[in-house]
Amino acid sequence: MIVCVLDDLLFSVKISTAAKLLGSDVYFERTPGMAFTRVKETQPSLVIFDLNSVKLNPLAAIAELKADPATRGIRTLGFVSHVHTDVIEAARQAGVDEVLARSAFSAQLKEILAR
Repeated sequence: MIVCVLDDLLFSVKISTAAKLLGSDVYFERTPGMAFTRVKETQPSLVIFDLNSVKLNPLAAIAELKADPATRGIRTLGFVSHVHTDVIEAARQAGVDEVLARSAFSAQLKEILAR
């Protein structure tokens, strides 16, 4: 199972479509508190964050996940506009496991969901 923390409709549709084709279980959370609760309860194999989302405060959510012993080992992936190098560095400091440019994330989506 994969949990996605994002509020971008375009990426929600891309991820949903790819997940259906692969038969992957994907859940979408649009509030940080609910995302943390879902991750803690379900222990997914991956949590995907839209690092450009201001509303969801993904950097704080990543830091919270990585600080909790119950969720620290869950793999995290963030995608972001390639021009936001400050956000990329901040995500790495928060503990995200992998950061991809939005274009690379889109291009590799099927492989990411299949892992």
